Formats: sequence, structure tokens, C-alpha cells
Amino acid sequence: MIEINNLTNKGLLNRVDKTTFSTVAKKVLIGENRGTETISLAFVDKAEIKKLNKKFRNKNKPTDVLSFNLNEKGYLGEIIICPDVVKENAKKYGVTAKSETLKVFVHGVLHLCGYDHEKSEKQAQEMEVKQEKYLSNKK
Repeated sequence: MIEINNLTNKGLLNRVDKTTFSTVAKKVLIGENRGTETISLAFVDKAEIKKLNKKFRNKNKPTDVLSFNLNEKGYLGEIIICPDVVKENAKKYGVTAKSETLKVFVHGVLHLCGYDHEKSEKQAQEMEVKQEKYLSNKK
């Protein structure tokens, strides 16, 4: 189950629909043996994600995605995505905004499952492999 809140005035959800997010989330959660926990997904503007990044990570700049574990029964956590930063990154990497959005979403779900690429190079590599796996069309 996924709850989506678009707190921007952008039409990003027209390009990536709730069904797509639900399908991808389910694929990751099943792959990580997490069952049917609920994930909250919010889209915010650059100013808001910068505030959150400063408050929770002490980094005074906007970022593409943040993840917060909620530790509530049935809720895995919340993922916050900034469409403007995602779009900038997509352009920089030469990919579509949709594919970059799904990539950062999977990245966020993996963080909620306990992975942290900032802890070690090994975890960073493991997250990268898992992201590719979950974004591929293979089962």
C-alpha cells in the first residue's frame, strides 16, 4: 500500500502514476521480505526539501530524496521526493524524469528497509545492485 501526497504545484504525478509506484514498491518490499507495509510518499518543492535536509541531515542544500522510518505498526516510513531536483538530475544523467523518479523512489524504499550507502562502500554497492534489480523488468 502506498499513500501519495503531491505538495507541489507540479504535475509530476501525470507522468508517474500511483499504480506504477505501487507496483515498484511491492516488488521491492517482497524482494526484501517486508510484506505489505504501507509507505507514505510526498512530493515537495526545493525550499521544503532543503529545510528538511538541513534539519535532519545537517546539509544546507536541496536533495532529490529523503527517507524517514516511522516505526509504526503497518507503516514502513515516509519518502519525500523533490521533482525539481529529480528533473535536474535526470537532465544531467541523460535519462527521463520518470525513470529518475522511480530510481530515487526505489533508493528511498531501500533506505526504509535498512540500507545506508553512507555507512560503507559495501552497502553503497549493495544498494546500487538492488536498485538496478528492482528497476529492471525481470522478476
